[in-house]
Amino acid sequence: MTTATMSEDLQELFDTTIADDQRIEPRDWMPEGYRKTLIRQIAQHAHSEIIGMQPEGNWITRAPSLRRKSILLAKVQDEAGHGLYLYSAAETLGADRADLTAKLISGRQKYSSIFNYPTLTFADVGVIGWLVDGAAICNQVPLCRSSFGPYGRAMIRVCKEESFHQRQGYELLMTMMQGTDAQREMVQESVDRWWWPALMMFGPPDDESPNTEQSMNWRIKRHTNDELRQRFVDMSIPQAEALGVTFPDPNLSWNEERRHYDFGEPDWSEFRAVIEGNGACNVERITNRRAAHENGAWVREAATVFAAREREGSQK
Repeated sequence: MTTATMSEDLQELFDTTIADDQRIEPRDWMPEGYRKTLIRQIAQHAHSEIIGMQPEGNWITRAPSLRRKSILLAKVQDEAGHGLYLYSAAETLGADRADLTAKLISGRQKYSSIFNYPTLTFADVGVIGWLVDGAAICNQVPLCRSSFGPYGRAMIRVCKEESFHQRQGYELLMTMMQGTDAQREMVQESVDRWWWPALMMFGPPDDESPNTEQSMNWRIKRHTNDELRQRFVDMSIPQAEALGVTFPDPNLSWNEERRHYDFGEPDWSEFRAVIEGNGACNVERITNRRAAHENGAWVREAATVFAAREREGSQK
């Protein structure tokens, strides 16, 4: 059998596996484009979880009660765990975790635009839980059925924990909305600031998204950016009504014909500016991540030495 014939057979097997909605596993043959797309997407997702610890971590020392502090600590710890699951999934594709971190802190790889916005009040902790984690759930639940096995399996636990985070955020906001006028105003002001960035989390419009079509053909993704954005809007409006807040969009209205809500267009120039590194917190987020990486060098070195000693001991 010639090399060309073997390559054709492997491609056919891959295509059949995808068409049958089965999983591709790390030891299976896969096209190089599929591998690179997965590494890019999983790395961006992992980076987002790690960078996403910072906005809410900013409030750990200033949480208004021990209960709120413990909830926030647990959530930030969960996000660190999500990052580790995802980096591990990327490693099964041949990616090196140290290399991915180097690309993040040098700006060669991206993370979600949402984490470049500041958390100005404690209400932001609740709104991030409700809207940002809510948007993440819309985006990530379909990824549980991703065609790449390690990614899909990692997402099952991530989504369960994100759902809990969303409920925690919503409970915090509901508590504040039952408080003073100042607390209710704080919640509404926070919702006004985070609504549009939350919509941008799903990525650019479908006609400006260069990777969506191929990712859907490979069944890495199951829905387009705009489909997920619509699902998020439809989900969020009843929740906002129950909470007693409004969204800052004059075009928001129910469309009986479509059976969906119509909504306005996000400011995509702002989205592009944040992605290019010009958001309010881009420099701060990467500076903090770089410092944490450098300060942890001795831990990584010690762990490497310890592992080597353990191997030597087991071989004697």
